Amino acid sequence: MILASTDVDGKTNEITRFQPLRDQIGDLRDTVITADALHCRREHVGYPAERGAHWILTVKGNQPSLHSQLAGLPWRAVPDATRDTDRGHGRREIRTLKVLTLSTGIDFPHAAQALQIRRRRRHLDQPKRFTTETVYAIIDLRVHQAKPVQLATWIRDHWSIETRSTGCGT
Repeated sequence: MILASTDVDGKTNEITRFQPLRDQIGDLRDTVITADALHCRREHVGYPAERGAHWILTVKGNQPSLHSQLAGLPWRAVPDATRDTDRGHGRREIRTLKVLTLSTGIDFPHAAQALQIRRRRRHLDQPKRFTTETVYAIIDLRVHQAKPVQLATWIRDHWSIETRSTGCGT
């Protein structure tokens, strides 16, 4: 569900509009804020915690050190926590989610779990050609607070909202 939105004009950017956007929402207690990689910033995670909210942040190249730390975790030894298959828009997609509890070694405040999301896609008219995308995320919730199926749903819902509002899903 989208709880608030704001325009970003040419004089600013999404980063500077993030906190004012969250200020539009009265009670954030027990809310999980999802945000794309642009908002994977240390200064963005203290505010939700102060308001009783939680967060999931996608980690990409704008945080190279953090991305490298996550990619270097022992993912091969981790079984899939969830697996989902979808057909639509002329393609087949297989999504898997792996989850690791973080105790040390990740340089990001309040990060409790690391997620690896792998999306394999193929166009139905090209049955042998899969493309694979691996995305990492971090979350402040602990394993007893969010089960893998819920994590996968939050991530998928975020991508769905992003796709509907911008026309692209990254």
